Formats: sequence, structure tokens, C-alpha cells
Amino acid sequence: MRRKNRPFALLTLPFLMLACGGSDAADDAGSEMAETAAAPPAAASASGLSCNVMGDAEGRASPLEELSFTYDGGEGLLCYGAPSANGREIMGGLVPFGQPWRLGANEPTTIHLSAATTIGGVSVEAGTYSIYAIPGESEWEFFVNTNADRWGIPINDEVRATEIGSFRASAESVADMVETMTFGHMGNALSLSWENTRLDIPIGM
Repeated sequence: MRRKNRPFALLTLPFLMLACGGSDAADDAGSEMAETAAAPPAAASASGLSCNVMGDAEGRASPLEELSFTYDGGEGLLCYGAPSANGREIMGGLVPFGQPWRLGANEPTTIHLSAATTIGGVSVEAGTYSIYAIPGESEWEFFVNTNADRWGIPINDEVRATEIGSFRASAESVADMVETMTFGHMGNALSLSWENTRLDIPIGM
């Protein structure tokens, strides 16, 4: 079932731009949240799943990307804002270690599922969930959350109160520089790649 986007008050903008160690918010959220009109209808995937968009998605510094995938018993759609490095240090810099990060820019990274499955071993029903992480140098902890109808930051106590589970994944170093944060899908996992780091998120295992 598709969710309605909730109004987003302009008074919260300064806090959102500075909160949660989200240094990517300064170049992504400022111009993009200036308009708070109702979101245009999101494009539906072949499975009927669609991304929730707050405001105008056109012209964002970090564009909205969608990844459709299948898993045992269902279909999924991953929605995320895809920031680029632009010469900046990413891991341990723009993405600080030890602090919650939204796995992208703009709205929270969300996963829409047509049937029950597991995300990193966390059991979930059909529906929409947000996913964020606390990165580390060699291991990240990911969190699955039922609160997906919001802006991506801050990831505060109120947001974290609706976590339904977490899991850990090892961070793998890759030789080739990945300029723009990218999610992919292979087998039973979603893969996150940015800069020289790659992580796998198991689905349905």
C-alpha cells in the first residue's frame, strides 16, 4: 500500500542541515528542502512498488536512484539519494565512523518489499522500511526501521525508537574508486559501494 507523504515544516530546516553529523546535508538538503509543496506522484516500478519523494526531486545535487530486485517469494525496490565524492574524503570524513548515517542523501534510504523476508537476518513483513548504519573502519552495523516517511536526518532517539532489528556486515576494500555511491543486487544480497569501500546486505537469507 502506498503511503502519503507528510507535510514537512520549514522551521525544522536549519536543524536538519546541521544534525546527526550529516555533512552531506549541507550541500544536498539546503536547496532541496526550500520547496515544501506536495510531492509529485512517484513513478511506479513494474511490481507496483514506488519511492516516496518529499518535495521536488528534480535538480538535486544527489539524485534519487531506484534499484528493483527480486528475492525468494517477492519483489523489492530500494530508493536512495546518490551523493558523489567530488574530491572529498568519504569514509571517516563525510561519512563519520561511529555515528548513524542514512546511507545516502535526502530522504532516508528505504526498501519496499512485496512479501515477507529477512534483511540481514532481521525478519520483516511486506511493507516499507528505512535502513541506516553506524559505519566503522572494518565493520558496519545496519538498522532496520519501520519509520520511513520522513526526511533522512536527524537519526535521533525518536527515530531510533522504531528500530526492529540490526545486523553487522564487514567492510571490504576495493581497488577502484567509486565516485558516486551505488547500490547493486546480486544473488541474495544488496551491495553498497562508495569510494574504496563495499558492503553486502543479505536479503532472504
